[in-house]
This record gives sequence, structure tokens and C-alpha cells, in this order.
Amino acid sequence: MDRYFRFDELGTNYRREMIGGLTTFLAMAYILFVNPSILSDAGMDEGAVYVATALAAAIGTIIMGVLARYPIALAPGMGLNAFFTYTVVIGMGIPWETALLGVFISGLVFILITVVGVREIVINAIPAELKYAAGAGIGLFIAFIGLKNAGIVVGSESTLVELGHLGDPATLLAIFGIVVTVIFITLGIKGGIFYGMILTAVVGMIFGTVPLPNQIIGSIPSISPTFGAIFAPFGEMAFGEVFTLQLFIVILTFLFVDFFDTAGTLYAVANQAGFVKDNKLPRAQRALIADSSATSIGALLGTSTTTAYIESSSGIAAGARSGFASVVTGLLFIVALFFSPLLVVVTNSVTAPALIIVGVLMAGALADIDWKKFEIAVPSFFTVLAMPLTYSIATGIALGFIMYPVTMVCKGRAKDVHPIMYGLFVIFILYFIFLGE
Repeated sequence: MDRYFRFDELGTNYRREMIGGLTTFLAMAYILFVNPSILSDAGMDEGAVYVATALAAAIGTIIMGVLARYPIALAPGMGLNAFFTYTVVIGMGIPWETALLGVFISGLVFILITVVGVREIVINAIPAELKYAAGAGIGLFIAFIGLKNAGIVVGSESTLVELGHLGDPATLLAIFGIVVTVIFITLGIKGGIFYGMILTAVVGMIFGTVPLPNQIIGSIPSISPTFGAIFAPFGEMAFGEVFTLQLFIVILTFLFVDFFDTAGTLYAVANQAGFVKDNKLPRAQRALIADSSATSIGALLGTSTTTAYIESSSGIAAGARSGFASVVTGLLFIVALFFSPLLVVVTNSVTAPALIIVGVLMAGALADIDWKKFEIAVPSFFTVLAMPLTYSIATGIALGFIMYPVTMVCKGRAKDVHPIMYGLFVIFILYFIFLGE
């Protein structure tokens, strides 16, 4: 096994890989509780989503470790789960079963374009600034959801939103969670988000704001409420009613966000580990196939898009260098299946700090946008601002993709716009016309 994972070549051993795999797991274990909390708002069974989340993470991470041999873990992505619930299901009124079908198809398309080599063409077609803007916008959107769930921001008839009642016990607990999580991460503590959730939950239980669990370890919840739900729409609607323009936009958005989120994460983590050679990532195709396969498998199980996690960098910092670390992380997600009783303590006050801090981290992409070029600043600004203000990731991406060709043509840079971007311009115009009917 050590020969397959090239321990000698990478200068590693079983102990370092196991510590690295455990470190990565602890850094991203929060998704086990945050993902069910978000998807339950879409009407999905929380226990089933917990199982689907753990299995999707385990399967995807093990495939990444064995096939691509990289110490990179996968799990249902933050931002993509928010898009699934608040934009697609609640905003567009699409049943969660149909939304899962969209995730499943996006995974299959991702596999196809990876195998045939279209990936590079699409990456080159979409300007880097719009990719950065999309990531930052999703971060602001996630943070806004966290602030709302915490009660720090509430609705207002006169000003749309306003500061909530900070004296409310649940809100105070969330504020406490934000502070301690910020402290953990500022101090460089690996798994700071996860530990922040644990400490917040414990304090909440002490003061009676969070319910006490009946047990810590229990039987695995049934996955039947979500497993295979992607096939349900075909039994209730005609083929044409399932594959609408609206669903096409959903699939396109899932594909877009996962496409660039995965590529960016893979290269960032791989570069940290020293895998990138001559600006190229060896076995990149295998890594992307692992990611896209995990997306389709996760949708079949009952969760939103599965993607590579930047938290894998914590495992690499702890010494992980081979795919064996990913196998360790994947096995730990399987063990986590028995800890579902803890879901009862994961209230909005406990998850809100995680959402806000993840939003802070994602907003860092704003620094990579050239704000001095107005033709770039305008579409980037609309992309970032529209996501939290319209409560829709898709709307932010659509506005950015519409404004980009307009500003570039007016600037006399029409030739710098890839034909694919003009095609997407037309598609998103039709998207807004369709929504207006």
C-alpha cells in the first residue's frame, strides 16, 4: 500500500498520513451538521441528509485518495447547499427532488466535459474576475444567511433589514459563537470552525438555549427519504415539465460554481503541498473525475453538490502528502454516521457562526479583482452585490454575465470577450425574460 501511495517518493509515512487525515476531518466536520440544517429548510429530512452528507464525503474523499492519490477531501459544498435551498427550492419554487436531479445531471456533465477536454476551453472563456466575484458573492450570501439565522439581522417594513434584538438568548449565543470561532481561527487553530460549534453548543446547553441530546452515539438514521429521490419527478411530471429552461439554468449554475470552486481549490491545495509542476497539476483529470463522480453519487444519496474542500490544506500542513490521508478522512466520515443524535444540539445559533466565518473566508476573493478597470468592476460588483440582496446566487451570476459583454464592448474590447460569453449573455437574458412571465 505504501508503494501505491508513493510514501518513499513523497517522504511520508503512515503516521504522518493518519495525522493529516484526522486533521482534515476535524477541520471540515462542521459540514456534517451545517449541511442538514441548511437542506432541511428545503423540506428535506434532516437525519437522511446527515447520512447522505457523511456517505457523499466518505465516498468522494476515498475516490480522490485512491484514484488521484491526493490528500484532498470532498464533501457537500458550502454556498452550493445555500443555492440549492434558498435560490432553487425556496426562491424558484422547484421541488427539492427536481433540484437534486439538477445536481445529479451537473455531475454527469462535469464528468463528460472533463473526459473530452472541454474543461480548459470553458475555464479560458470565463474571465478570472467573474470567477473571483462569484466566489466572493457566495461568501457574502452565506454570511447574510448566517446573520439572519442568528437573529442579528431581521426583516423591516421600512428599511427591508435592520439590526435584530441582540438581547435575545439565541442571538447572544450566536454572537458568542462568532467571537470564539474568530479567536480560534485567528490563533491558527486547525478545525477552528468545528471547535467553535462544539463550544457554542456546550455553552448553549449549560444555559438552556440548546436542547440536551438523549445520547451521543446512536443508530444510523434511515436514508430512504432522500435516497433515489432524483427519480421522483419522472413519476409525477411529464418529461417536458421536468426539463424546463429554469432547470437548465439551475444545472448551469451548479456546474459553473462547482467547476471553478473545484479547480481553484485543487490547484491551491496542491500548490501548497508542492504538487504543481510548471503551473500544471499532475493527474488533474483524475481529481476532477473524482469530484464530479462524488457530485452525482451525493445527489443520488440525497445531498447537494459535493466538491473539494480548502480545509484539506490543514491536513497538508499537518504532514499529509498522499492519497492515503484522504482514505483516512473518508473512513472517519463513515464512523461519524453513528453520531447523528448530536443533530438535536445543532441549532441556528450553533450553525450561524460557521456560515458567517466561511463567508469571511470566501470574501477574500475580492482582493483578486482589478477594481481600477471600470469595465471589470461593474460586472464584478453586480455579481457580488446581487447575491445577498436578491437572495439568489443564480441572479448574481446572471447579472454579472450580462453586464460583462456590455461593458467590454463599450470599452472597445469586444474581441477580448470569448464567444462562449456572448452565448451565455443571450442565455441569461432569456432567463430573466422567462422569470418575468
